[in-house]
Amino acid sequence: MKQIFRLEMVVAEEDADRATGLLTLGVPFGWEEETLPTGETRFRVHCENPEFINNLQSDLQARIPAAEYTLTTLEDQDWLAAWRQFFTPVPCGNRFVVLPPWLADSNDFPGREKIVIEPKSAFGTGHHATTALCLTVLSELVEAGRVKPGQHFLDLGTGSGVLGIACGKSGLTGEGYDIDMLAVENAIENRQINGIDGFEVGLGSIDALEGRTYDLVLANILARPLIDLAQRIVWACKPGACLVLSGLLEIQADSVEEAYMAQCLPKPRRVIDGEWCALVWD
Repeated sequence: MKQIFRLEMVVAEEDADRATGLLTLGVPFGWEEETLPTGETRFRVHCENPEFINNLQSDLQARIPAAEYTLTTLEDQDWLAAWRQFFTPVPCGNRFVVLPPWLADSNDFPGREKIVIEPKSAFGTGHHATTALCLTVLSELVEAGRVKPGQHFLDLGTGSGVLGIACGKSGLTGEGYDIDMLAVENAIENRQINGIDGFEVGLGSIDALEGRTYDLVLANILARPLIDLAQRIVWACKPGACLVLSGLLEIQADSVEEAYMAQCLPKPRRVIDGEWCALVWD
């Protein structure tokens, strides 16, 4: 039976903004947040990777030593019960809705493509703004005819496979890669749940492409790797391809944009959701 690790952090009111900033930079897959009657804020991060959660706790304790930290272990059944409370349907754009398996037969979202995601701890359910941003942009690209059935896509940092599954449901075929083996296993599981053919999932990053190019490239990772991989991500785009970059804060968008314009791309359009940003070349 798999174990899930929960890091709980309770911070004073004056430390809440700092904690949110640290979690924003360090936990791209999201967290739970609750304001307590005392004025304190409780943050909870769930993850299957013990190394990640231990490193996160060490980093947070070094930066906010006055906070109260609790690290606990949940069994699978406890995790599922928690997700049933937290995992609400997520409509994205006009085309998609992300659902957990226990809501897969819901009739509440007529006309939308259902993307069924088995809840795991760190791989993207649509609740995080960066995932929802990418799905919304993909919905718009399909509606505009810029992304079409029969085209080939790359989903870099595939996580749960949610973006690749959305592409598959839009008639595309392609590949998804992630550097976390747990994410790869989750993406394969979700691909099977959704009955998607033509979506290959593998362990690795941009080096796994071996020169292949794509009509649509989605990279929902973090700002620093987006900058570091700029040249190779651009090389993966066919002439006239659509490119969607996400996983970055709006305050990081200028530096990421500059890295790609240095590769002779034009200025992208920006899609904003709160403090998060997606850069889109379409």
